[in-house]
Order: sequence, then structure tokens, then C-alpha cells
Amino acid sequence: MSVRRQSADHELIRRARQLRRDMTGPERLIWYALRDRRLAGWKFRRQVVIGPYIVDFYSHAASLVLEIDGDSHADRGASDRAREAWLEGLGLRVVRISNDEVLHGLEGVVEGIAEILGSHEMRAQALKPDQRTIPPA
Repeated sequence: MSVRRQSADHELIRRARQLRRDMTGPERLIWYALRDRRLAGWKFRRQVVIGPYIVDFYSHAASLVLEIDGDSHADRGASDRAREAWLEGLGLRVVRISNDEVLHGLEGVVEGIAEILGSHEMRAQALKPDQRTIPPA
């Protein structure tokens, strides 16, 4: 199954819009680093509806979901694992970052995201067909 814009429930869309307006402090810090292609030219969107879920940050080109987890995730382990498995089933990589990591080590978090994006770019290059002409045998 590919990640395509699916007909999302209107309530889910309304909720995503509300979450964009009411971002937490750590989400705002990460968004400032990601918005306007600031991180190595990669485009990210925030509070994106993918299937039955709203993800914090999403890069379609990198097939990458970033989840900023606060205290509310402490008791949601099973549901978070199910959600992560569903998203990974679409071919997405899900990276969880705690609020504390963002608040106390933003530079390291951003560097880590850049490393993930760099490794994605290298894999994509390796998967491109060889541009050289191959002489007939």
C-alpha cells in the first residue's frame, strides 16, 4: 500500500488543523528547524493525516515520520507500537523523539535527523539505475 492522499475523515482533518494551531513547545522548536526546507532542503509537513492517524512531522520524499513524544505517551506503549507498525507497513520510517531530547539537546536532535536524511539520500542514489551505457555482449 502506498502513502497517497486518502479520503480522510473530516473530524480527523479538523483535529490536525487544531494540532497545528496548538503545537507544544518542543514541536515548535523542531518545526522551526524543519520548515521552509531548512534541513538540507528536505520538505516536511506538520500534523499530517496518514490513514487513521495524525503524525507530528512527515517528509514524503524521505518516507520519514517524526513523532515528538511527551508525557502523554508514557502509558500508550501498545497503541504507539500498533500505530508505528501500521505506518511502517506503508514503507515509512518512524522516528520517536522525546520532549526532553528536544528541550535539552535540540542541536543533537537536528543533527540526528540530518544523518537519517543523509543515509536515505545515499540509499536512494544506490537504487537508481546505472546511467552508464553497457556495450552489447
